[in-house]
Amino acid sequence: MDVLVFLGSPRKKGNSEALTEALLEGVRDEGGMPEIIRLCDLKISPCISCGGCDKTGKCVVEDDMTPLYEKIISTDKIILASPIFFYGITAQAKAFIDRTQALWNRKRLLQRKGEWVDNPERKGFFISVAATRGSKIFTGAILTMKYGYDAMGMQYAGEFLVSGPDKCGDMAKNEIKLAEAKEAGRNFILGLNAHVD
Repeated sequence: MDVLVFLGSPRKKGNSEALTEALLEGVRDEGGMPEIIRLCDLKISPCISCGGCDKTGKCVVEDDMTPLYEKIISTDKIILASPIFFYGITAQAKAFIDRTQALWNRKRLLQRKGEWVDNPERKGFFISVAATRGSKIFTGAILTMKYGYDAMGMQYAGEFLVSGPDKCGDMAKNEIKLAEAKEAGRNFILGLNAHVD
């Protein structure tokens, strides 16, 4: 089973990536085959709110997001990982999510024609790490991801959240959370919803 994995952190080998790698061990254990895409290596422009996709379901902006649309449409499992920046996902991850507006319009147009088919196997998962421990530190990011996955025509299958790791390398030392993340990866492929924080 192919799994698209989007890394939203601008920092390579950071805490969210360490957590993602642990989760992907579980994904692989259950037969998942991850394709990892590092968003900070791509040139994805922000949505310009031009309305170009309203009638076609296709984005008019030509950049590195363009080939990702077909990948998203053709996969049943997506994971996005992002650290928390000011109570939200990173700018790189947010630009990616904003550009799924074209997929939302694609779904709307297909629904209007009676050609849209909901596939309960299509599911999205969110991984996040926050340095601080505020009670609502993940709330905004989760809402963004829920609506982002809905735009992609996917069900939101849950999240794996860790608060506290601050310095680069902190997450890699947390063996308990890494083991829990691995189990969450297994559950995601098995179709079991998760909510861990």
